[in-house]
Amino acid sequence: MSMTTNPYAQRSQYNQDAILSATPVRLLTMLYDRLLLDLGRAEAAQSAENWSVAGENLLHAQAIVSELSSTLRVDAWDGGEGLMALYTYVSTAMISANIHHDIERTRESIALLEPLRQTWHEAAAMLPAQAPVTNIGGTLGVA
Repeated sequence: MSMTTNPYAQRSQYNQDAILSATPVRLLTMLYDRLLLDLGRAEAAQSAENWSVAGENLLHAQAIVSELSSTLRVDAWDGGEGLMALYTYVSTAMISANIHHDIERTRESIALLEPLRQTWHEAAAMLPAQAPVTNIGGTLGVA
């Protein structure tokens, strides 16, 4: 008997496998990619005054920033405290954007986080493929 597989279930399984097998470097870049995707979707939904979709995307973006914050080891490097302050600020901005339907706060969050996303991608591209990598709480270091 042939079983038909749901394409959505296949995609979900593929995404889960990609996350579970990702290196810490790749996982960090994936988180930043999704964070900016959520914020872009929230901005588009706010422009269309689709507040429920905007809220859903802002909440997901907040969850990603919360994860990045909770894993950040501020004492591991000189920029740790600054990055934590940025995460705190952006988190507050996203909450305000959601509560007050404030597209400018969403745009501000994008403007602050997009350069970080680019930097993490550039840093990941410079790491040797075989180098052991440690996740120092939202930042990366080569062991």
